[in-house]
Amino acid sequence: MSLEPHVLPRSSAGGGGSHARGLIEVAAASVLWGTGGLAVQLIREQELLSPVTISAWRMAIAAVVLLVALLALRRGGELLALARSRPRQLLAVGVGTAAYQGFYFVSVTQVGVAVSTVVSLGLAPVLLTVAESLRSRRAPAAGRLLVLVAALTGLLLVSVAGSEASTGPAPVAGVLLAIASGTTYALTTVAGGSISRTTSPLVLTSGMTLVGAAVLLPCLAFVDGPRVTADPAALAWLVYLGALTMALAYVLLYSGLRVVAPSTAVTASLVEPVTAAVVAAVV
Repeated sequence: MSLEPHVLPRSSAGGGGSHARGLIEVAAASVLWGTGGLAVQLIREQELLSPVTISAWRMAIAAVVLLVALLALRRGGELLALARSRPRQLLAVGVGTAAYQGFYFVSVTQVGVAVSTVVSLGLAPVLLTVAESLRSRRAPAAGRLLVLVAALTGLLLVSVAGSEASTGPAPVAGVLLAIASGTTYALTTVAGGSISRTTSPLVLTSGMTLVGAAVLLPCLAFVDGPRVTADPAALAWLVYLGALTMALAYVLLYSGLRVVAPSTAVTASLVEPVTAAVVAAVV
């Protein structure tokens, strides 16, 4: 799969408004993702589920919520049509989403939150900006570079300020996993952006979460600790993670990717760690 994004269609009327709307949707998705860390922490205070277990149930709950929505809207046929017409792309988006989350969670346990966040989230916009420049055979605009540098600087400061001094038991392995996470995130964003321009965001997210759940749920057989919980508070936060930080957030992301370039989207998504830091400070 190439990192080179496809050319985005531009409408002659209202293009600026559509682009602004797309940025707002991506930023809103990132704000929802930024609340996920607190939700995971609150779940683990009630039941010591592993990050992989939480991620698997998050994906599965999102898939159920979205399927119910599709059936209620009588749009299940659109999901079947997408699976028949673009099976490889749908598999790539679903497997990629599951993979980059898994890489990130394991990276955190090996090298710490700060390094994992800076490498994984910071690498994706750099990769896509370089890919777009190579594709167009011209350097990025100065304004674009300034925004990227400012965003990465803010990401670094927020991550370091909110982290502990320790880096984890296996720094080299952790950094490699973070690089894998960032690269997979970039590739998945490009793949999702390509499909989103011809597919409903609701339908695409439904298919993505179904594939992601099919990938992550079997992993529960290999994790330590409890695989399910009966604690009401933990269950409530799992539903929050699935319904809002997965289902709604990715519908917003794919809606935004219909009008925003992937490199711009991943740069805008750096709102996520800022949100996480603000939530942690307030709570």
